[in-house]
Amino acid sequence: MKRIGMLTSGGDCQALNATMRGVAKGLYNYYHDEVEIIGFEDGYKGLIYADYRLMKPGDFSGILTRGGTILGTSRQPFKLMRQPDENGLDKVEAMKQTYRKLKLDCLVVLGGNGSQKTANLLREEGLNIVSLPKTIDNDLWGTDMTFGFQSAVNIATNAIDCIHTTAASHGRVFIVEIMGHKVGWLTLYAGIAGGADIILLPEIPYDIDKVVGALKARQKEGKRFSIIAVAEGAISKENAKLSKKELKEKKKTGLVYPSVAYEIGAQITERTGQEVRVTVPGHMQRGGEPCPYDRTLASRLGAYAAGMIERGEYGFMVAVKNNDLTKVPLEEVAGRLKTVDPQCSMIAEAKTMGICFGDE
Repeated sequence: MKRIGMLTSGGDCQALNATMRGVAKGLYNYYHDEVEIIGFEDGYKGLIYADYRLMKPGDFSGILTRGGTILGTSRQPFKLMRQPDENGLDKVEAMKQTYRKLKLDCLVVLGGNGSQKTANLLREEGLNIVSLPKTIDNDLWGTDMTFGFQSAVNIATNAIDCIHTTAASHGRVFIVEIMGHKVGWLTLYAGIAGGADIILLPEIPYDIDKVVGALKARQKEGKRFSIIAVAEGAISKENAKLSKKELKEKKKTGLVYPSVAYEIGAQITERTGQEVRVTVPGHMQRGGEPCPYDRTLASRLGAYAAGMIERGEYGFMVAVKNNDLTKVPLEEVAGRLKTVDPQCSMIAEAKTMGICFGDE
């Protein structure tokens, strides 16, 4: 009897259920009645505290289009994994004990950057791990695409689309703040797809004077409104030169804004007198049902993971390369981000269309 553990960890994301379904259908196809899937509740938390349940084939039926995760999820910061919990429990040792107590042959982890780090830690501790690339940010190193990204792009783009009509009616500047603290893939894709006039990313520190200049140029051309897509991690050139400590001190002494979008909005109004409105779609971008692209990708990734388990290929993350699936060693993935290259062709093409990135 093959015994496979499964968990979903970190921030919520579309197509988690679809991916688990792909893994399960693949395993049942390979092993028929000779496989048991144990689902851990709320991510690594369930593995630490042995909160699990035996899954049945029916649990994976009807979930292809369902958002969220039937197993629940939680954030268990990687930097705290080696620290005992409030009761002195060694979390890493507890996870290993749960794995061995259940006599698992493999643990399947669906997660983003922090989750992949912990997956690699467990691999280093001797557990058989297969991981899958989950994040709306598409920032996992080693894969061209992550499941959840395209669904989030659709939602963020729809938000910009909806803003267009009211922005045009009122002749205002609208700022739409898109998720992405460290990486701007989501903002870049949604900004281009939504026809944003200005796109500000964490990877390209902006000059507020360049942003204002682009807005004034549009006014001179007779454009009644402007749309700015801002990643929540966007940073000014001035602040980008500061250390983390210096930036923290600066924020203590200056005006406190709810987020970078509101700060940029205030600066634009001060310099131009234009009426500015800020829209923050927030966690809407993580929610709802997965789009058809993500359902397809999730199904493929899950089936490929099942094949890896059948072949005994452990210690890898399933990855997308040129629309084909492959595997990448977890030690190469863990701790590395796939950021937007400011010199990439996508940025160059956007600039050719007149989109401003606040840098020139």
